[in-house]
Amino acid sequence: MNTKKLFTSFFLLSGSIFTLLIFISYSDAGPSTDDTLEPTHENVEESNLQQVIRSAYADKTYYFAGEAMPNTFDCKERLDRELSVNAYWQSNTLLNLKKANRFFPIMERVLAEQGVPDDFKYLAVAESDMRNATSHANAKGFWQFRKLAAKDYGLEVNDEVDERYHVEKSTRAAAKYLKWLYKKFGSWANACAAYNMGPGNFSKVTKSQKENSFYDLNVNIETGRYVFRLIAIKEIMNNPEGFGFYLDQHEKYPEIDTYQVEVNQSVPSWSAFAKEHGISYRTLKVLNPWLIDSKLTVKKNTYYVKVPR
Repeated sequence: MNTKKLFTSFFLLSGSIFTLLIFISYSDAGPSTDDTLEPTHENVEESNLQQVIRSAYADKTYYFAGEAMPNTFDCKERLDRELSVNAYWQSNTLLNLKKANRFFPIMERVLAEQGVPDDFKYLAVAESDMRNATSHANAKGFWQFRKLAAKDYGLEVNDEVDERYHVEKSTRAAAKYLKWLYKKFGSWANACAAYNMGPGNFSKVTKSQKENSFYDLNVNIETGRYVFRLIAIKEIMNNPEGFGFYLDQHEKYPEIDTYQVEVNQSVPSWSAFAKEHGISYRTLKVLNPWLIDSKLTVKKNTYYVKVPR
């Protein structure tokens, strides 16, 4: 009887000690993640999001067309916004880098010929992403000329021809216009702002605010961002790898080897013209987007149509 009681007491004591040891061990180890933290949509998503987001802005002096951007807190923060937007707008920036290989050489030649700073090729990126775009105000082409301004600077615009879509001719017209704006407003930054908002509006703002520098003006949001956007685009396209964009040469759009066919007589059908030169109608239109009709009436002008070699 005593032996049985002794055995029972020993058994209960052993069980208590064993339970106590398990509790101490659990407490020391801490709660098991697998047991206490059930996977949720939020924590699974966080663990799978592999990215590094860094500031695109660097604390340095930035230049556009040889002019330094003021190193004020306001200018730095406005540029920071444009660098961030364009650096992390990956698809658009990547495509512009590809297109630049085709179109920048054309623009560079014309800008140099006209004595306009090379940096203004980035204006065509800001205006249209180097596409023959049409704006809500019916401005057209790489340089976004409206009809009257285009004619003022020597571009032909009618039902059959729209030279706002002619890369070389529209670049030459834009260069002449920018030189006029520079002469009128005294700096390339001012010329950029006036290009965006119009010289009449720019004159009114400078007079009413008694300021003579774009950087000191309080203007509408679009124009207020415009010059900083040009600086940002220049920075990224000048140093794409520094902003995480990597392209091999074969991935960039090549310049197209063409020759020019002189046209000094009316063309009743561009489709027939294309067939005569062994190309498709689509190819003819892609190389010559300024030919906006299916035919051409020649009165006294001579035209030069690009055809691939």
